[in-house]
Amino acid sequence: MATVTQNLENRTAIVTGSAQGIGKAIAQRLTAAGATVAIADLNLDNAKKTAQEIGHNAIAVHLDVAKAESVQQAIDTCLSTWGHIDILVNNAGIVGSGTPVKDLTEEDWNHVLSINLTGVFLCSRAVLPTMLKQKKGTIVSVASIAGKEGNPNMAPYAVSKSGVIGFTKSLAKEHLHDGLRINCVAPALIQTPLLDGVEQDQIDYLTSKIPMGRLGQPEEVAAVIHFLASDDASFVTGQCYDVSGGRATY
Repeated sequence: MATVTQNLENRTAIVTGSAQGIGKAIAQRLTAAGATVAIADLNLDNAKKTAQEIGHNAIAVHLDVAKAESVQQAIDTCLSTWGHIDILVNNAGIVGSGTPVKDLTEEDWNHVLSINLTGVFLCSRAVLPTMLKQKKGTIVSVASIAGKEGNPNMAPYAVSKSGVIGFTKSLAKEHLHDGLRINCVAPALIQTPLLDGVEQDQIDYLTSKIPMGRLGQPEEVAAVIHFLASDDASFVTGQCYDVSGGRATY
């Protein structure tokens, strides 16, 4: 009989940017599978609300992924609470201003990359010592189909997500023999509060690029991340799994 190993009992997980949207769906999915999860978010009040909603398997932690000191404090809090960290999901991210390159400021560029790409680096680097000591751990980062195809008026976002894919592959190859698995997912447009700041014509354009003809749902992304975080994906590392409704081109 086949053994199903997506049960995450006795596992601990940090999900960045998980007070709402995709991150919240991921946290809910992982806790439903038995994991204890840190709702790590810049908005601590919202993180506390989400943790309370999930219940005793969740704690709220303040986290600014763009600042190394904040990242280390969050990791230290989790370690002092749990004693170990088994799963890191790098989910925190922003879309940016939707500005063509000719009008883009350095501030716009740096702001998006500091959260979407540098944040993934800082959080991943911070959990490596404990995962290497354990000789076990998994990191799953949220990239985007934009990181493969590029989107007009979203250059910083596309570049940051392309960087997440490259970073994932590099980090995975560094730790092939250390018991660590590092993967990422590349969603197409997902129905989340992030879309509140995006022009409707941009949403319509991006939706038109999805062969299934609809937006994805946060729970659909969370399901793939759950698999990658589980032992069912024990032979999977350095990969980018598309969750794109058929949009992926490679």
